Amino acid sequence: MAQPGLVHSRAVVKRNYAILPQAGVAVSVLPEWMKTVARVLTAPAMGARFAEYLLELAPGGGCDETMRDSVEAFFYVLEGEIGLTHDDRARTLRRGGFAYVNPGTRLTVEAHGPARLLWLKKVYQPFGSRGPDDVVGNEADVPGETYMGIDGLVLKTLLPADPAWDMAMNIFTFPPGYSLPVVETHVMEHGLWMLEGRGVYYLGDTWYEVEAGDFIWMGPFVPQSFYATGTTPSRYLYYKDVNRDVPL
Repeated sequence: MAQPGLVHSRAVVKRNYAILPQAGVAVSVLPEWMKTVARVLTAPAMGARFAEYLLELAPGGGCDETMRDSVEAFFYVLEGEIGLTHDDRARTLRRGGFAYVNPGTRLTVEAHGPARLLWLKKVYQPFGSRGPDDVVGNEADVPGETYMGIDGLVLKTLLPADPAWDMAMNIFTFPPGYSLPVVETHVMEHGLWMLEGRGVYYLGDTWYEVEAGDFIWMGPFVPQSFYATGTTPSRYLYYKDVNRDVPL
C-alpha cells in the first residue's frame, strides 16, 4: 500500500553538527558482531574523528575480536546485561555499566539476554611513555559533582582526568528548568546520547527539541548549550577529546 502523504523527521545534519533520532537511523551488519543489529550514529564520513554505534544484541549475541593496536573503545550498557572479557579478565556489566578498553585489547562481549549498548571507538593519541589502563564500573557508583556551583546541576566523570587518557566520558543531569549557564564554543568535539528526559539543544544558531534516545554529534567550535524541559530530569552521556594539543 502506498505511503499516504509526505514523511517528516527531526533529523538534522549540518557541516559541523547533527541530531539523529533513533527512528530514522538505518540498521547495519558488522561482521565481527554476531546476533547484533548495529546503527552507526556518527563516523568520519559525517566529519567526526571517532565512530559511535548503537548495538542491539539478541541473547548470546556479541563479538570476539582483538582491537587494533591504534584503536581504543568505550562501552555503555543502556539495557540488559552482558559478559565482558578483556585480556582474560571477565566482568558482568548491567544497565549503567561501562568499560574503557585500551588499544590492542583482546575483547569478548556476550549478551546474557536482550541488551542495548553504546560503543564508541577512536584512534588513540599517545602521550609520553605511559598508556591508559582499562576502566570498568557502573555509573551508579560514580559520585556526582555540582557543576559550576549550580545546585542540582550534576556532572559524573567516568574516566580518569589523567593525560594517559585522550578522551572523557561524562554524564550530565539537569533538573527540569535547568540549563548550561553559557553557550560553549570549543575545539573539542562531542558524541552525545540522551539517556532520559527532554529539552532543547542550541547548536550553531538554532534551538532544537531533543528527547531520550536522540544522538547528537557536535564538531569543533560549534556553539552549543542545553536547557531541560519536561517534568523529569534530563540526563545525557557525552564523549569529548581531551588532554592533547591540537594537531597542526
